Amino acid sequence: MDLATLMGLVLVIAALFIGILTGGGDFAAFINIPSLFITVVGSIAATMVAHPKDKAFKIVNIMLSTLREPKIDHVSLIQTMVSFSEKARREGLLSLEENLESIEDPFMKKALQLVVDGTDPDLLKNMMETEMELFEEELDGERAVLESAGAYAPAFGMIGTLIGLIQMLKSLNDPETLGPSMAVALITTLYGAVLANGVFLPMAEKIKKRRDILVLEKRMILEAVLSIQAGENPRILEEKLKSFLPEKERQAYEAASQEATA
Repeated sequence: MDLATLMGLVLVIAALFIGILTGGGDFAAFINIPSLFITVVGSIAATMVAHPKDKAFKIVNIMLSTLREPKIDHVSLIQTMVSFSEKARREGLLSLEENLESIEDPFMKKALQLVVDGTDPDLLKNMMETEMELFEEELDGERAVLESAGAYAPAFGMIGTLIGLIQMLKSLNDPETLGPSMAVALITTLYGAVLANGVFLPMAEKIKKRRDILVLEKRMILEAVLSIQAGENPRILEEKLKSFLPEKERQAYEAASQEATA
């Protein structure tokens, strides 16, 4: 569970409740089912029109995916790849075959399988880079879906407001209804702004940040596999992989290495 996403959504709701509460506390005035329907269904429908069905039909799943935190441990990754490098240097590349079944990461497993199979290094690199590009495109497609929803939500909020204003103008002969009618008309704009800036766009940004981290991890794996295949010294491989890490993670790796050797 990604606590940052969950806490962010909770705080968005809390901010709205506190704002309403301190402004009079009339929660009923901010609930309008037709306005909610126009904004939510309208923005999702427009997103479905804008994207292929294999992405658009999964918008709810894409949103839920931001609540699931991927398992990312760069320290463990470097330790694993260095251990594979040491084993390959001692026993040969074919000895890595017995480790393939225990590898959970499909990208790492495929790359090492290609090494064991004796694939040419340039071909291996091209194949795995293609895998990375497809992975990036997949996440970029998911991000684009949420960005579209974030763009359409305020637009449909405005559409709902225009519908409310048209209905309000039809009853101008009754001044007592103008205030409540205007309030209902503006609620749709509020819904659109909240959905866009509190839900859709932040989730799209979350997917973008995750994509960057996961692609970095795959680049580390590919660099490690090519070094293992080339028979490089495990210590050189270790330094190569450490260069991918920010200073904080590099220090965490150094601390873990010292504990392991102590």
